[in-house]
Amino acid sequence: MLKIKNIFFDSKTDQSLHQKAIRGSFWVIALKIIAQIFNFLRLIIIARILAPGDFGLMGVALLTMATMETFSQTGFQTALIQKKEKIEPYLNSVWTISVLRGFILFIILYFIAPYVAIFFKISMATSIIRTVGLSILLQAFTNIAVVYFQKELEFNKQFFYQLSGILADFIVAISVAIIFKSVWALVLGLLAGNFTRLIISYVIHPYRPRFTLNLKKAKELFGFGKWVLGSSILIFLITQGDDIFVGKILGITMLGFYQIAYQISNIPATGITHLISQITFPIYAKLQDNLFKLKQVYLRVLRITISLSLPVAGLIFILAHDFTKIFLGEKWMPMVLALQILCIFGATRAINAAMGSVAYGAGKPKIETQAAFIQLIIMAIVVYPLTIEWGLLGVAIAVTISNLLSLILITNAVKKLIQFQYKDIFINSLAAIIGILTMTSAAFLKKNLLPAPKNIFDFLAWATLYIIIYLLVVYFVDKKGGGKIRQEIQIIFANLIKKTT
Repeated sequence: MLKIKNIFFDSKTDQSLHQKAIRGSFWVIALKIIAQIFNFLRLIIIARILAPGDFGLMGVALLTMATMETFSQTGFQTALIQKKEKIEPYLNSVWTISVLRGFILFIILYFIAPYVAIFFKISMATSIIRTVGLSILLQAFTNIAVVYFQKELEFNKQFFYQLSGILADFIVAISVAIIFKSVWALVLGLLAGNFTRLIISYVIHPYRPRFTLNLKKAKELFGFGKWVLGSSILIFLITQGDDIFVGKILGITMLGFYQIAYQISNIPATGITHLISQITFPIYAKLQDNLFKLKQVYLRVLRITISLSLPVAGLIFILAHDFTKIFLGEKWMPMVLALQILCIFGATRAINAAMGSVAYGAGKPKIETQAAFIQLIIMAIVVYPLTIEWGLLGVAIAVTISNLLSLILITNAVKKLIQFQYKDIFINSLAAIIGILTMTSAAFLKKNLLPAPKNIFDFLAWATLYIIIYLLVVYFVDKKGGGKIRQEIQIIFANLIKKTT
């Protein structure tokens, strides 16, 4: 039997940090699982009720709001998490700036809404955009002290804070969709979730922010935050620029197809890597002065990230056609090819995000900003000709190509920062790669020899079989390599059991 020891940290201080990370991971994983279940059910139910164009219309409203928010991003909350000293002297100023920014953005959004509607040639967008803009105000007034949940690894509080909004969004959106069969289901669900989180933020933390503006403190935080702003703008243009392009060139219905395909394909990035990054970013920040230990922790995190995100992306790719037909319905079938290509994007984006997390934690946000800039340039060059040639599929290919090149750049930069070797990535990826190739081969044989799944039960049975194949292959490959993945899983479960006893 493997001897369980601490492979992440050595000193007593580091052991304590490790224990907090393990305890925190329990809550973060629980939140992500519950959130994915509710979001999945919400998507299936509403997608069967509403038309693709309704999702495209809501996408235009969210896109407009995201544009305003991104180009006014302060990066203060990320700076507060990364900051080593006490952050309480900064909280009131950060909250005050957030509220002022919220009011300004809401007013701008209200007045530009008609022009956005004209740009996308859909008059109904005006009222949708103005209503969605209320969520900016709700977020602005949220208790700034929620930043402590992530900074201090208090993910149990983060769990209840986020879950309250998820449940409110789910209940309201589903209810309105069933009763009115309108795009307003998506709008009111969003507002309900943000309003609930606003209330809970003050219930769950005793800190009460006051209107205070200390420009010196704000300027200090912006020294770090400016790189977050730069990176946020570039990432927005990369992740949302394609939406603008699709909505304008291909139309609102194609935008609906594209956004749902993007959402499903990015589960490895949004559902797995962001989960892991939420835990590891504050840990990286605490270890930023010890690059050797930071490297050790990162490589182990990378192994877990790859072992989880790559098979999920592979499973979505394999089952894309059957999933769309069975769960969403025939009207969504035009998005299948784009969804499969975007699965590759989702997998590379997951690894890319893991790289960015360690760069931020080490106090080098410039790395991700530079990689994102190159990615944007590449996408801008290839997206138009590919879209004109292949439509929705061309857009998916363009974003995937640009993200692959960005991953190469950011990997090279992080490699220099924490001094790891390319062979380390290969070794950490080997079990997952062999598992995915085996799983994909089994799916190919099944497709050519057996009929397609006819109902939900058939679909779930085959999905379960593919997962079992992957896990068995990874188990035996990992066992041959010394059982490192098993060892880390044993450590996690041992700590979780210790926590609950």
